[in-house]
Amino acid sequence: MADRKLFAGHAVRRLRRRAGLTQAAMAEALAISPSYLNLVEKNQRPLSASLLVKLAESFDFDPRALAAGEPGGGEAAIRRRLADPLFADLEIDRNEIEEWLAGAPGGAEAFARAYDRVGTVGTMAGDGAPDPIAEIRREIERWRGHFADLDTMAEALADELRLGAGDLYGAIAERLRVKHQLTIRVLPVDVMPDLLRRTDLHARQLQLSETLDPASRTFAAAFQLAQIEARAEIEALAKGAGFAANPHGRPAERLYRRHLASYFAAAVMMPYARFLRACEATGYDLELLQRRFGAGFEQVAHRLTTLQRVGARGLPFFMVRIDRAGQASKRFSGASGAPLAEAEGRCPLWRLHHAFDRPGTLTVQLVELEDATRWLTLARTVTPQGRRYGAVPAEFAVGIGVASDHAGTLAVARGIDLRGEATPIGLGCRACMRGACPQRSVPPVGRALSINERDRGVNAFTFAGD
Repeated sequence: MADRKLFAGHAVRRLRRRAGLTQAAMAEALAISPSYLNLVEKNQRPLSASLLVKLAESFDFDPRALAAGEPGGGEAAIRRRLADPLFADLEIDRNEIEEWLAGAPGGAEAFARAYDRVGTVGTMAGDGAPDPIAEIRREIERWRGHFADLDTMAEALADELRLGAGDLYGAIAERLRVKHQLTIRVLPVDVMPDLLRRTDLHARQLQLSETLDPASRTFAAAFQLAQIEARAEIEALAKGAGFAANPHGRPAERLYRRHLASYFAAAVMMPYARFLRACEATGYDLELLQRRFGAGFEQVAHRLTTLQRVGARGLPFFMVRIDRAGQASKRFSGASGAPLAEAEGRCPLWRLHHAFDRPGTLTVQLVELEDATRWLTLARTVTPQGRRYGAVPAEFAVGIGVASDHAGTLAVARGIDLRGEATPIGLGCRACMRGACPQRSVPPVGRALSINERDRGVNAFTFAGD
């Protein structure tokens, strides 16, 4: 960077906004004039060496990231993409590209990602560009959802915090303040309208939205602690996953780091040995577990899928989270090997979907798949944090389950004949070969339709072998 002028206004602007500062406030912190900072952000002035040093010292970042983080790889990389014959008639010149990068860096980065995902003209979207969410799912399932080193470290930390105070949130806040010089500040929603959590390294604050409930505040504080105290362990796991070897692996690696930090935070809130003992003593009573550990339903549900410590395993649960359209945003099969978590489709006869009709109420169902395996499943709706009155409402259904052979000790299984009648379901109509299903929407893949104009069965789609 020393042998050329560095124009990185987009990165400086992003850094300032992340810190929640006005141009005047950031200029004061850097001992420069607001007008000069404005020119830097507009890429009308390069970053001087002295300003780079001040930025690094005041905002705790690696100056090399400014060059590496140019939208779309910078002007030359954007020009290469625009050389595609698809854009030949637009005659975009160099000045326009420079203005685009300076004025709308986010738009330039979005264009670059979309172009790279589609590839050359005529290529279907997704070809050659792995889905980062699918990549981290494969890596999580490779570990069966359990990260022993993180669990052990989190458990030791939780015990240490517990000795200092009975209130976990207070103990984490005190540790952040004393050991890491970070204070927690809860801010009004008007100050953080679109954020639930923000780390302001300049002010040495972890800023939390007032819309977070107590469980989510504790989780956010523990997440921050994970990023500091478990950084080396998280980094080792992220590097070991090998995402960096893939040219599209950067988003996957970042998502994976976030997952690992979340895992650590949950393990601090629900330390392995204590949590497993509570599970076994209560019959995996989710409501009691929530209250005992100060956690939310979804947090407890996910934690149940991770109990795979050698010599002290819990029941092999799976977890799925869907929206009303049936789209899955979380899927963890853990050690269960459950097709219900692995399948891309879901059956409408599974009462996971019915949970939306009874918000906040636990729905229990015994289901049987086509391979005759049986699963006891539980489902309940959850509402994301940060919702404000008048805003667009969001709601998800979280479903967990365990093979019926393991379900006898569950509190919710009392009164249920696990060998009795079960609801026959499939893995979505495209993958289901069950005939005479009145709920079928489409025929199964690979089966030819059998059309008889004289008859009309319960199922509108009859197919060969039905």
